[in-house]
Amino acid sequence: MQARNHDSTRILRLAAWIWIGYLLAMAATDFILYTQAKLPLAPNLPNQPFPPNPPLVPRYPLFPVYLYYAANGFVALSFLVIAYWDWIQEQLDHAFYPLLLLTISTAPIIINVLVVPRFPNGPLANAEGMALRQLPVLFIALALVAWQYQLPHVIFFSIATTGLELGLISAISINNRGPIVLLFIAIIRTISFIAVGVFISMLVTRLREQQESLRQANANLSHYASTLEQLTVSRERNRLARELHDTLAHSLTALSVTLETAKAYFDIDATKTRGLLDKSLEATRSGVDETRRALKALRSSALEDMGLGLAVKRLAESAASRFNLDLELGLQNPMPSLSPDVEQAIYRIAQESIENISHHSKATKFSVHLSNNGLTTLTIQDNGIGFDSNARTPTGHFGLVGMKERAELAGGRLTIESEKGRGTKVTLKI
Repeated sequence: MQARNHDSTRILRLAAWIWIGYLLAMAATDFILYTQAKLPLAPNLPNQPFPPNPPLVPRYPLFPVYLYYAANGFVALSFLVIAYWDWIQEQLDHAFYPLLLLTISTAPIIINVLVVPRFPNGPLANAEGMALRQLPVLFIALALVAWQYQLPHVIFFSIATTGLELGLISAISINNRGPIVLLFIAIIRTISFIAVGVFISMLVTRLREQQESLRQANANLSHYASTLEQLTVSRERNRLARELHDTLAHSLTALSVTLETAKAYFDIDATKTRGLLDKSLEATRSGVDETRRALKALRSSALEDMGLGLAVKRLAESAASRFNLDLELGLQNPMPSLSPDVEQAIYRIAQESIENISHHSKATKFSVHLSNNGLTTLTIQDNGIGFDSNARTPTGHFGLVGMKERAELAGGRLTIESEKGRGTKVTLKI
């Protein structure tokens, strides 16, 4: 509602400036036309001849013209001041717009009917001139009605302004201006106003429908972005939980079992106990290294600092080094620029796939290929134990559902091909 009021106020201010600009242009035109027509000053005595170079005086008395523009200028300036006066707008509230609309609709008609017939015979002083003088201002008023109100109000405005003008003309009995011509002009103007008003009203209605549609689309987009952010946070939490489970939890579990065994042998076999303690220390160091590696992998700095190709390469080489795996790399260089969301999705899917190979596949080698030929394609394949990809609920910590959802959110498609004993192949196209 506040945005609607702000737009209405802005339109009223624009209308005020157009009104004042029109009056200035018409005043300049009238004064030039009337003051250019001059007559020689007649002698004071009836029989006195004209002097050789008599002074010239205006042919027409200009007081009605001054009065016309003084009255219209006063109303237009008042309209402008009120349109910019926020305190008046607050006091009038809902009556603010109708009051200014009434002013710009009636004041030009009243002044026109009362003053223009008293113009001396000259340019735009006839019936057609009366209609032309007020027509632009009434068109502005028509646009204001169509902007704020519905089609029935536009039709009412067109008929009411014509009725007001004809009523005033009849009341003051303007017979020397051609009442038949005025009536004909009024009818034509009413029809024209209705036609133009219908068109403006349709445009305004269409504009507001589009604005509402954009507002709803923006709200839906904001909601989608919020949901996506929450989903991403949830997935990262789940991935962090899996990382901690596969590293820290496993290490602590193995350490706990080894220490329990060492405790049991403490008084029985000192050599055995010492060996178990050595294994515990080794498991502790390995767990610390794995935990540091997992925490480091959670950060996306590698992707931000090195770009997608080098980040995936570093990811694969790190896993191959840590788990003593043979690695085959096929990375296109340079890769075309992709959006941050797409790069993040590709990187995270590669990371999840490589972690699955490292921890679950029991593979001895794997390959990573990344290329772009219209579509960006990531292929990761291993020679591990595989699994039944046709099973409804694959077992193990593969995070397949999360990987597929991440691919779909980025606008891609993830396919996973695997058979027991024949390894796994993950293909992402985006």
